[in-house]
Formats: sequence, C-alpha cells, structure tokens
Amino acid sequence: MAGVQGRVALVTGAGHEDGIGFATARLLAAAGAKVAVTSTTGRIFDRLSTLEQSGATAFAKPADLTRPDDVTALCDDVADALGPIDIIVNNAGMVQTGRDEPSARFQDISDDAWRYGMDINLTSSFLVTRAVLPGMLERAYGRIVNMSSVTGPVAGIAGSAVYGAAKAGMLGLTRTLAIEAGGQNVTVNCIGPGWIETGSSSQAEIEAGKRTPAQRSGRPEEIGHVAVFLASEESSYLTGQMIVVDGGNTIQEYKVAL
Repeated sequence: MAGVQGRVALVTGAGHEDGIGFATARLLAAAGAKVAVTSTTGRIFDRLSTLEQSGATAFAKPADLTRPDDVTALCDDVADALGPIDIIVNNAGMVQTGRDEPSARFQDISDDAWRYGMDINLTSSFLVTRAVLPGMLERAYGRIVNMSSVTGPVAGIAGSAVYGAAKAGMLGLTRTLAIEAGGQNVTVNCIGPGWIETGSSSQAEIEAGKRTPAQRSGRPEEIGHVAVFLASEESSYLTGQMIVVDGGNTIQEYKVAL
C-alpha cells in the first residue's frame, strides 16, 4: 500500500495542539507524508517543532486564508520547501484565533457576520484549492479533503445558520469539483465530523456527545484517520462523497441519555 508515503500535504487550521487539523497533520507525517501546516498565528511554529521532533519533514507558515495574496504566498512557499502539493486538507474554519463570533438567530445575523463566517469556512477552502488545483491537474494526481460538518449538510443547530450554510456549501463545492477533476486522477471528498472533543469544546457540546450511540464525543485523531485514508492513493475510486464521523448521532431520532 502506497498510502501517502512521500507525498506533500498541506493542512490548514492546524494551530491548536489538540485540534483536528494538527491531529491530521501528525497522522499524515507518521504515514510518511511531507507535511506543511498553517494557521492565522505564529503558534503554528510550535506545531512545526512537534512535527520535526517526531522526525517528520515539515514546514509551517502563518497565513490569513481569506486573503488571496496570503494563500498564493503560502502555497508557493510550501512548494519551494517541500515540493509540489499533492494533498490538501482544508480544515480551517469554525473559529479564528483572536475573534469570537457568537451564535445568532437568523434575523439577527449582520452583514459582517455573514461575510466573516463564509470567508473563514468556505472562501478559505476555495482560495487554497484554486491555488493548488492547476498543478494537480497538470501532474494528474491530487487528493483534496474538505472538512465539512454534519451541521449544514445533514442536520441543523439553532443559531448556526452561517456556519451551517458554509459547511453545506463546502459539500456542494466538493461534488462539483469532483466531477470536473475526476478524469485527471484528482479526488475531492468531505468529512462530516459530529461532536468532537477539542480544547475549544464547551461543556454542553461534551454532554451532547454522550447522547450519541457511541456515548461519547469523538477524538480529533478519529477524524484524522479518515482524512489520511481520503488523502491516500488507495482512495482513488472514492470521490465527491462526504463521510460522516459522528458516533452514529445523526441516525437516531430519539436522543436521550442511555
């Protein structure tokens, strides 16, 4: 199995040591990929240090992925440091360091809040993918993994209209691009995480995880393992899909403590 051995992977939103992005980056590195990580702040260099201490070939650079110039510079620097990008894991989104965006009922969503939510969750993935895709098509190889959510494509949460719309949009983008790029051996897939316990999880979210059939929240690495499979050569006939990883939460109608 070739997996991701020797491939160059870019993982966005990898700044938190206990988040999905960095868990995915660590697993890709352990599987033999050369890994670039990015986030909005300089703490991404702490994540780089951890990767390098594990023996990985890695690169890090802070970037605002809602800015086209930042995205272009990031992708160019990754290619210079590690080689052409074979794998993208578009994980950035949900929250951005230094800015707290509270939930709001639909009628109370401001223009700025709508644009901000769409920018960090959907536009960032569009810009990164657009920057890297031409090289993938030219080389006839690529794996694009978009971190969507069950919120939006599968279910809804009151107060999360912007987030849900953006994550549903990510699935739509995934399906269209999978059709366009499929003939060039470029696959495009989504992951739909459910309740995953990270450092930013609230107590209410952790309690919600206990109401799943698995009776617990998921771990970041449980999403990361799915991402590594979708990033691998072995996933070559799987494209345009969303794999839901939610402990069975969305299959149950009656959600109570078991």
